[in-house]
Amino acid sequence: MSLLRRPALPDDVRAALELARGERVLATGRLADGWAVATTHGIAVVHPGGADAAEGAAGLRRPWTDVSTGRLDPDTETLTVEWVDGATATVLHLADARSLAFPAAFRQCVDSSVVHAEQVTLADRTVVRVALRRDGDGQLFTQVMGPGTVDLTDPSTAAAVDAAEARVREAAGL
Repeated sequence: MSLLRRPALPDDVRAALELARGERVLATGRLADGWAVATTHGIAVVHPGGADAAEGAAGLRRPWTDVSTGRLDPDTETLTVEWVDGATATVLHLADARSLAFPAAFRQCVDSSVVHAEQVTLADRTVVRVALRRDGDGQLFTQVMGPGTVDLTDPSTAAAVDAAEARVREAAGL
């Protein structure tokens, strides 16, 4: 069996995805407690027969532009997803860390959502990342990512971030 072959997605998992019109499944990964699915619009985690009725079968569904970074740890067989909004990281426990289809698609989708990015070091040495990103519909927008301690009401911080945003947009011809 090829390491890049996509495992067959069970019907109940596919139904729980509720794919939007034109949205396609790019890759799937079996998890210890469900499935991770990369689609053209975002990442989904499905727990078939999930006990949490409020959560339902689809435990997570977020667009690629919500992902800040991801780290694959083959030793623990986990993929840790960091979110741009500072939400608690999502740790996906892969059933088979040797299967590369989902982690590869994850990386490609996150990378392709970033058109251009720049890091700015503020006066207090805090690092802020400004990115021009493309959403699932192809629309471009800027995103500022940094720790919750960044004070955008501070004039020097706001000026540094605004200048970085202008450079990022200019680099993409906007």
